[in-house]
Amino acid sequence: MPRYTVHVRGEWLAVPCQNGTNTVRWLGKEAVRRYMKNKPDNGGFASVEEVEFYVRRCKGLGLLDHDDKLEVALEDNEFVEVVIQGDVSSPDFIPSQPEGVYLYSKYREPEEYIYLDGNSLTTEKLVSLGKGLYKIKLTPEAEIKVRESSDVIKSIVEDAKDPVYGITTGFGKFARIRISKCKLQELQVNLIRSHSAGVGKPLIPERSRMLLALRINVLAKGYSGISLETLQQTIDVFNASCLPYIPEQGTVGASGDLAPLAHLALGLIGEGKMWSPKSGWADAKYVLEAHGLKPINLKPKEGLALINGTQMITSLGCEAVERAAAIAKQADIVAALTLEVLKGTTRAFDSDIHALRPHPGQNEVAFRFRSLLNSDHHPSGIAESHRFCERVQDAYTLRCCPQVHGVVNDTIVFVKEIIQTEINSATDNPMVFAERKETISGGNFHGEYPAKALDYLAIGVHELAAISERRIERLCNPSLSELPPFLVTEGGLNSGFMIAHCTAASLVSENKALCHPSSVDSLSTSAATEDHVSMGGWAARKALKVIENVEQVLAVELLAACQGIEFLRPLKTTTPLEKVYDLVRSVVKPWLRDRFMAPDIAAAHRLLVDQQVWEVAAPYIEKYRIEHPPEIRPVSPTAFSLAREDMSHDHHHHHHHCESE
Repeated sequence: MPRYTVHVRGEWLAVPCQNGTNTVRWLGKEAVRRYMKNKPDNGGFASVEEVEFYVRRCKGLGLLDHDDKLEVALEDNEFVEVVIQGDVSSPDFIPSQPEGVYLYSKYREPEEYIYLDGNSLTTEKLVSLGKGLYKIKLTPEAEIKVRESSDVIKSIVEDAKDPVYGITTGFGKFARIRISKCKLQELQVNLIRSHSAGVGKPLIPERSRMLLALRINVLAKGYSGISLETLQQTIDVFNASCLPYIPEQGTVGASGDLAPLAHLALGLIGEGKMWSPKSGWADAKYVLEAHGLKPINLKPKEGLALINGTQMITSLGCEAVERAAAIAKQADIVAALTLEVLKGTTRAFDSDIHALRPHPGQNEVAFRFRSLLNSDHHPSGIAESHRFCERVQDAYTLRCCPQVHGVVNDTIVFVKEIIQTEINSATDNPMVFAERKETISGGNFHGEYPAKALDYLAIGVHELAAISERRIERLCNPSLSELPPFLVTEGGLNSGFMIAHCTAASLVSENKALCHPSSVDSLSTSAATEDHVSMGGWAARKALKVIENVEQVLAVELLAACQGIEFLRPLKTTTPLEKVYDLVRSVVKPWLRDRFMAPDIAAAHRLLVDQQVWEVAAPYIEKYRIEHPPEIRPVSPTAFSLAREDMSHDHHHHHHHCESE
């Protein structure tokens, strides 16, 4: 017999339905009747008949027609909301769809599985798990390890004479208080409820999924003492994409990310709010039930096993490092395009210069610039047009890209290594050693490693925006660009890129404040038991904000550089950069006169976030790497060659294109 879960004024009601030919109106009335029955004053209504209402689905908030048959209008066990006419929707009602649900409007249940064992997860795979591309299974080896450490906990509970931290004692400052055997389950539930004290906006679904997946990975390592049954239930919740309401603020990042992870665990035990693509936001117990799942009953130590560790810092850190890597490699492409438009020279990217300062990032960026701009390989008419001009040196924002972008690349490599180690680490406490049959209290939950790394990541990646904003200024400023002011014809009537540049400048300024490190601060908590903490939760959250601002600034530069090319036509740039231009033009038309600009910036930002700019240029970069053509060292006023002195007299008749003469 089908049933529906109906939300009426803050209450969730399960309404069974005998007859599929019943209508939506019947369901609404039945829900209101049940609601009134539960209220002492009948909810303030004289009878069901006088209540006017409309009914909408929780998923996507679509309104339903009163006369439609339920079997046609709704799936079995669908979540619906009855909105009573005249009610102002209550301020604490969470709308069904959380922020960031871009991906979930198209959510398809994944077919593929990733096997977790606590040792082999990568940052890329965790981000893919966040995006809903995979489900999770445990490896057989992980199952054995989990079972063994869970057996140790069982025997401790049965035999131990002495108190064992977190299993038969209180927590933090209460570690000396012994808890009697009959209260061990209550101890774990109390831990979860009291530690669910976070505030602020909830994590978006992708980030909740990453957090849950990463916690599963740590538990799969087999040093936490969780039972296989509880871990399997947690995996089932992940695979159904049932995501607890996790406020983003409230972790100090030592003893792990207690508040966010407690909110995660609260959903697993069927309390608090939960979201799934099927239900939207609802009470956790109903969401679990709708997916055929039962709330978890916590055994000794299991509450602690679910909430102790650095998974909030680290899961957000994975997204940060992956997005940073994506924007850093595309920044080289955007900057190369700007260099072409500003008629810069490629001579500063000569491999012999960079070999003298052999930082890997610097050399890779110089190589990428050569592969994109090397005109004899895929000739650039723009470069040819100004080969013999008199400009002796380019500005630093063009000339020093390998040095500035380079250190960003090396920073990302450094941070990624730390995050990569951290996602496969047991950051629990106490640790359960099955082979030694003992538990030991340590400090692996301290978040200083990822906290420091993510502060450094923000500081590093920010520089891509800082230098990009100066290149946007050079593109917009006619005294530096030799192009129309603000990249538009009929300046004055049109303002062109004037305010887009201001947007970039404001984001760079915002980043300056956000780059102040979070991990240099510590406040003593838990009555001085936890007297030094990492503050890594904010380090991770603001690193993501910084990176998003960087993506937006580069989106503006990408648009500005493509607009600059319009004024150099019919000349063409190199093949790979023309491909980038074509990609941008597939979503944003050239600017002939002013128009609403924000959608263009959003479209360019999307191209960068989806790494499409990289995808069109990368084949050319890799081809160049394999073919390794001889370096083109064009005649240029930025390089003085004795060997060329005798030839230079023949070139004077080429001086036609440069306006600086």
